[in-house]
Amino acid sequence: MKYESVVAGRFLARPNRFIAYVDLDGHTETVHVKNTGRCRELLVPGARVYLAEGTNPARKTRYDLVAVEKGTRLVNMDSQAPNAAALEWLRAGNVFPPGAEIRPEYRYGDSRFDIAAFIPELALLEVKGVTLERDGAVLFPDAPTARGVKHLRELTAFAKAGGAAYVLFVIQMERVAYFTPNAATDPAFAAALRAAHDGGVRVLAYDCRVTPDSMALNAPVEVRL
Repeated sequence: MKYESVVAGRFLARPNRFIAYVDLDGHTETVHVKNTGRCRELLVPGARVYLAEGTNPARKTRYDLVAVEKGTRLVNMDSQAPNAAALEWLRAGNVFPPGAEIRPEYRYGDSRFDIAAFIPELALLEVKGVTLERDGAVLFPDAPTARGVKHLRELTAFAKAGGAAYVLFVIQMERVAYFTPNAATDPAFAAALRAAHDGGVRVLAYDCRVTPDSMALNAPVEVRL
């Protein structure tokens, strides 16, 4: 997953979920934040950030904020990047057999799942991007997610009925120790994830190789439920 044109700046402020002010070559640029999560531990004044230039000349903002340096760690915080990177990785023959038909945004029942594979029986996979890191541990979510709980429960029902179900946590950074659900922030999601695991849903976590202009799945990360 690669961005075409990326420039570096310094984060100044985030007046709302959708935009940020960035010092870019000595002037203040208003940019689109491609993540509506809180990201408070990432977007701190003075942090070095990376901006991808948009391709639509009619946009109100010229750039998207896609990555940020947190100490010595580079974190991709584009909420669309995990799905794109996961799709590339799956189509390269990971998780599902090489040559399996893989479709993004697949409607099943009352929900739209991130990925479906036909091997040849239907398999469903939901992708969750992870940007919250504390002392080497990575956690999801960083804010309560009723939609995430709903998807986990539907995957659990699908697995219990005999289907192949997966949830893939795409950790948008390297050098992490383990993944765990953020029970303090969203106990319902943590409980639903444990129930999903117990019900036959395969829980996967992978870190990513991140550069200012790219992100790719890299290596498995220990899951602690």
